[in-house]
Amino acid sequence: MTQTPTHPQAHAQITIPAKHPMVTVLGSSDSLLRVIEKAFPSADIHVRGNEISAVGDATEVALIQRLFDEMLLVLRTGQPMTEDAVERSVAMLRARGNAANGEGNGETPAEVLTQNILSNRGRTIRPKTLNQKRYVDAIDKRTIVFGIGPAGTGKTYLAMAKAVQALQSKQVTRIILTRPAVEAGERLGFLPGTLYEKIDPYLRPLYDALHDMLDPESIPRLMAAGTIEVAPLAYMRGRTLNDAFIILDEAQNTSAEQMKMFLTRLGFDSKIVITGDVTQVDLPSGTKSGLRQVQDILEGVDDVHFSRLTSQDVVRHKLVGRIVDAYEQYDSRQDHNGQRGRNGK
Repeated sequence: MTQTPTHPQAHAQITIPAKHPMVTVLGSSDSLLRVIEKAFPSADIHVRGNEISAVGDATEVALIQRLFDEMLLVLRTGQPMTEDAVERSVAMLRARGNAANGEGNGETPAEVLTQNILSNRGRTIRPKTLNQKRYVDAIDKRTIVFGIGPAGTGKTYLAMAKAVQALQSKQVTRIILTRPAVEAGERLGFLPGTLYEKIDPYLRPLYDALHDMLDPESIPRLMAAGTIEVAPLAYMRGRTLNDAFIILDEAQNTSAEQMKMFLTRLGFDSKIVITGDVTQVDLPSGTKSGLRQVQDILEGVDDVHFSRLTSQDVVRHKLVGRIVDAYEQYDSRQDHNGQRGRNGK
């Protein structure tokens, strides 16, 4: 009779330093501990006093030990751990363990979760996933960065936080935020009201993010002075934008011509971040998305970087990530069925 080989068992004993109350490690009513137990169902985790023991598969036990080490590193900075942060830390540690040939092993969960971008009114904006950290780091290092991914991955929000940070540290003298008003077919003259009333619905998400990052009373003053400009993409034509942090949002709704026009606005001492979701194109049928095309044109060009985020980087309600995945699977099935139909099978 052949016996099924068993995975080697291991035991880990983790001592929590007295300066960290156990409630900060385990969570209120052990909420964080329950997240960890759910993430490692095959391991037995027990707590006695300030000692945590884990018994189970050697690989899983090693991950549990590393997880608590990372949690303590985060707690040492004064930042609390949350259930979401624990889940993301587990995902990052598993990804590091699965990375081929050592790729992607540079950043640790603590490095990702403690990287502060901007603080305002007691609230700190920081990346929450490994891809978000790499996106933010790319903005620091490159002149033009594309942030491409589904809704809720923080593409625009993190770019705007970096823009405000650059303005406050005097790396630039102004911020320019723009997006195509494609939902109105760019024919704003046909809409009732003043110019600002016409464009406001298309730019409102950018204003909302600004209010999270700056004192609301300072925004009208900064806009009146031209330090912050929020305008439709059509208003960028014919300009050269120097000493500015420029963000093009909803870039999937630019035509190829508009994308080229925008990219060639780049002036001296400026930085451009372009964000979009290539699965949400609202352009008229037959018009090619400039964001889709530009990836084929500029991929590999020096000082241009493409950051690609996925449903795993969604930082809204957990259900949003599952919705994004479900739509991707549906689109894949439709493409497959369409191809099969064209082949007469």
